[in-house]
Amino acid sequence: MEDFEVLARSIGTGLRREGMAVDVVLDGTAAVERLAATRYDVVILDRDLPGVHGDDICRRLARGRCRTRVLMLTASGTIEDRVDGLGLGADDYLPKPFAFAELVARVRALARRAAPPLPPTLACGDITLDPARRTVLRAGRRLDLSPREFAVLECLLAEPGVVVSAEELLERAWDEAADPFSSAVKHTVHRLRAKLGDPPVIETVREGGYRLGPA
Repeated sequence: MEDFEVLARSIGTGLRREGMAVDVVLDGTAAVERLAATRYDVVILDRDLPGVHGDDICRRLARGRCRTRVLMLTASGTIEDRVDGLGLGADDYLPKPFAFAELVARVRALARRAAPPLPPTLACGDITLDPARRTVLRAGRRLDLSPREFAVLECLLAEPGVVVSAEELLERAWDEAADPFSSAVKHTVHRLRAKLGDPPVIETVREGGYRLGPA
């Protein structure tokens, strides 16, 4: 159990460094509760999860026909186990030990399948964001954004002209450690505006959230 917890927390830390919002739970019961309350793009599921078994969680997700994609981890990498895991409804299967770079690549690929189809690049006015290369350009100039700033801009660019609430940005770009009563979104948007420069393109909508419009 100690090794399991160390692996789970190290995966969470590594994925956050890659700019992803990550929640970590250490047993199947907690996983079921979290999945009932929150929609995730991707679930990294240990097949030998203590409590509710990982196989049972995978079956529940498959029966629910939700958009959440499942990457199953297991200590066994035999062909039979892979076939069995995929047969439960998993979208991908990765045996331990694994290279972290491969895990990141598989998670990103599954996340693209979980989300509604988007163009290869997102654009509004003279701003262009490339999700695969993790780059942002404004008027041809590359911007150096933090993972959180990138995630907020990606959310706004996915629906230009649509008001995105601070609560939704907090859910999509932060993880469970974020304080819902904090000003984290406000401060991140402030820094993002400064980096995007003039003319300003992010509008604050009173008691609504934020909206991206053409420069």
